Amino acid sequence: MTIKLIALDIDDTLLTSDKTILPSTLEAITKCLARGIKVVLCTGRPLAGVKPWLDELGIDGPDQYVVTYNGAIIQSTTGAIIAKKLIDNAGYRWLTAFGQANHLPFNVLDAESRIYTADRDVDFVTVVQAMENSAGLSVRQPDELPKDFAITKGLYVGDQAKLDAAEPLVRETFGVAFSVIRAGKNFLEVMPAGVDKGNALKALGDAIRIKPEEMMGFGDEGNDLQMFATVGLAVAMGNGTPIAKAHADFVTATSDDGGIAKAIHQFVLDVKK
Repeated sequence: MTIKLIALDIDDTLLTSDKTILPSTLEAITKCLARGIKVVLCTGRPLAGVKPWLDELGIDGPDQYVVTYNGAIIQSTTGAIIAKKLIDNAGYRWLTAFGQANHLPFNVLDAESRIYTADRDVDFVTVVQAMENSAGLSVRQPDELPKDFAITKGLYVGDQAKLDAAEPLVRETFGVAFSVIRAGKNFLEVMPAGVDKGNALKALGDAIRIKPEEMMGFGDEGNDLQMFATVGLAVAMGNGTPIAKAHADFVTATSDDGGIAKAIHQFVLDVKK
């Protein structure tokens, strides 16, 4: 199997626990790019939250790509849209009303990397989310926004135990109309129906003529499972969740111990032709 595209989750996968990229990871990715292998950051973050890592890795140009918002937007690194799917204003209002009725901290992201919340008492997780993604944060009620305001995704955030308790009801309420994914212990995400990292990679592959079996994907969390089911070689990080490891073809070292570089060398760079 020849790998032509490597998809990388960012948090706790590409990045170490102190939010940096290891030199060994940078070296391996640079070698892949030099061979013409596409390296695609595949993340729940908006483009503004991805740009610093794209710059550091040297992934740039109209023929390099990124999957953002867990697949709601697929675009080139220069901003050209390959595919986009949003939740309309009615859906946004429904999600917001549910959060308010059930006392769940909630925020949304638009297609321009901006975060909005209707919560006057903004949850700390939302504040950190905005800071880490250079996204900006606005407190607005639905009636304070344009009538055609649409979102890439909504996020119920905050205390893990509270999200654990709320998740079954969120799935029961929205699971048919939207995609519901637990992206981390503090994030329960609701996205347009059919949106996930796996479907996004299929769409990107169709656009650039790379088959799913020619893709390798790295991840650590529940929102990476659809990617794992799509790519030809699914790699879970050693620090990944048990469910991520269970759905992977291979478990590499942790993000702090050079897991990406080790797997890329084993399956891509050091493979004898």
